[in-house]
Amino acid sequence: MKSSRPFLFPAARPLDAGKLAGVYRVLRARFGPQHWWPGETPFEVMVGAILTQNTAWTNVEHAICRLKDAGVLSPSALHRMPLARLAQLIRPAGYFNVKARRLRHFVSYLIGGYGGDLRKMRRQSAARLRKELLAVNGVGPETADSILLYALGKRVFVIDAYTKRIFSRHRIVFSSHRMLSDRNPPLIFSLPYEDWQKLFTDFLPPNLRIFNDFHAQIVRVAKTYCKSQRFLCRDCPMRGYL
Repeated sequence: MKSSRPFLFPAARPLDAGKLAGVYRVLRARFGPQHWWPGETPFEVMVGAILTQNTAWTNVEHAICRLKDAGVLSPSALHRMPLARLAQLIRPAGYFNVKARRLRHFVSYLIGGYGGDLRKMRRQSAARLRKELLAVNGVGPETADSILLYALGKRVFVIDAYTKRIFSRHRIVFSSHRMLSDRNPPLIFSLPYEDWQKLFTDFLPPNLRIFNDFHAQIVRVAKTYCKSQRFLCRDCPMRGYL
């Protein structure tokens, strides 16, 4: 029987970061455009970015549907709503008491800083907005960047656990500013968020559409092939980079 080791964990050459644009083209050719992030309005995308922390997207969709059915999916309505009522409405998203407080903090920031007007918010620079968002209780780098990219159309690259999983398994080489051993994927995985983000922004064209769709393509690969406990490399579109 032939060994299945090459298909259980990548064991070939490390991936040079300079090939990231090529990786994107390969994934888009396989999966097509992903049209991510799903949401009818920018505010809905913002709410989804907060609710999706530590839960599956299907649970978030259920919670957002409950907010819509109750007629409260707006900054002013969520700001007025009693916290206990908000927590019950978003219960399907899990950690509902914690997430209700985080939503309240975010909405208070949105109303206090911009009067709830997303057009005013969008006119600010990405750097200023990111600093403000990171100061909101419960908003971390991934959530802030998801809001900036998907809701406000700012050119930032979102880094999530899927991104780290795939590219640490491929032992991506951080070129001039950081070199890593190709034998130590856990070390690569544990690098700071900002290092990961700089890697993608340094080696990809500064294109909003690419930043948006590439992240969605990465999520598709992780869910289909590069799973947390299984590495289905044989059929993965990234197999050519092993």
